[in-house]
Amino acid sequence: FADEKTEPQLRSFLSSPPGRVYYFNHITNASQWERPSGNSSSGSKNGQGEPARVRCSHLLVKHSQSRRPSSWREREKEESLFFPFERKSCYIQKIKSGEEDFESLASQFSDCSSAKARGDLGAFSRGQMQKPFEDASFALRTGEMSGPVFTDSGIHIILRTE
Repeated sequence: FADEKTEPQLRSFLSSPPGRVYYFNHITNASQWERPSGNSSSGSKNGQGEPARVRCSHLLVKHSQSRRPSSWREREKEESLFFPFERKSCYIQKIKSGEEDFESLASQFSDCSSAKARGDLGAFSRGQMQKPFEDASFALRTGEMSGPVFTDSGIHIILRTE
């Protein structure tokens, strides 16, 4: 059982209707109904109970406050700069509903050149990514998707693949 003592990124809450307990990870912004069962990641650990490396894919939406606001896609700035959060929420809903798959959306809409690889960033260890991205990536379980993660590059949806 993972709780605030063993996994400080997790918090439990009571939903208003239907009054069920749900769990929220404040690092990944992901919530779930199921009680967390601890860290299910595999591979070599770094001595702190987390893997030494993770592999993730992401979908990035840049905006006017991004470190480099122009996209490699050269899409109309109005679309990508003024409504990034609404687009992210729409992508998350489409993935969760099964209407679209993560890789397809990353290929079509990500403002990162990793879109050419269906969002795949490959494996990385701590210290290689921006801190909020890194923290969210290492907090996810394999196969789990984050909510919106904000970095200097823009807003990300992260899928941990290994």
